Amino acid sequence: MKVLLIEDSEALRRGIRVGLDHLGYTVDETGDGSEGLSMALTNHYDFIILDLMLPNVDGISLLKSIRKLGNQAKVIILSAKSLTEDRVAGLLAGADDYLTKPFSFDELQARLVTLGRRGELTSHSQNVRMGELLLDDNQKVLIYKQTTIELTKNEYKIIEYLFNNPNQVLNPEQISEAVVGSFSHLSKNTIEAHLSAVRKKAKLVGASLPIKNKRGFGYFVGED
Repeated sequence: MKVLLIEDSEALRRGIRVGLDHLGYTVDETGDGSEGLSMALTNHYDFIILDLMLPNVDGISLLKSIRKLGNQAKVIILSAKSLTEDRVAGLLAGADDYLTKPFSFDELQARLVTLGRRGELTSHSQNVRMGELLLDDNQKVLIYKQTTIELTKNEYKIIEYLFNNPNQVLNPEQISEAVVGSFSHLSKNTIEAHLSAVRKKAKLVGASLPIKNKRGFGYFVGED
């Protein structure tokens, strides 16, 4: 796994790098926002560990720039800013997680492992077909034959996660983490409500959603 570490504290940057090196990660580092932006856009990274208070280009601006250009690296913000509005701003800008300073390296490691696990379960196929249903990643819709089924953001992400992981029973915790990340949470009832809404939308156009509930375990894609 390759990590880009963007942190302006040299001492903290050195400590994180040593820890990641010991864990087997390949680490590139910088303390400058402008250089970090250039590195993020010219190299492939699995993770970006990002400080917010950076010289030349601040962390939020950097994050918005790479997301706008389609960079899909998993981003963990490290910041001394601990107010709810700061966390929300970071997540809305495109971060996958937010860790406040001071923090333990063990917690950072756990966040990386969790995000990595989420990536292992998620396919990167743009369009996924299940029978006569097509999940269109460009339009963010579900298509049955020639009919478009409009979905809300969370409905789409739940269907996308399940369709991209066929033949696996996925529990509500896995689905929640894939959809809203570790910072927030979707309850089992909320997930079921979203799926029920999609089933009703599909039924209106004559389609049947191939997602089943294995009671006590979770959800899976299965044939009628």
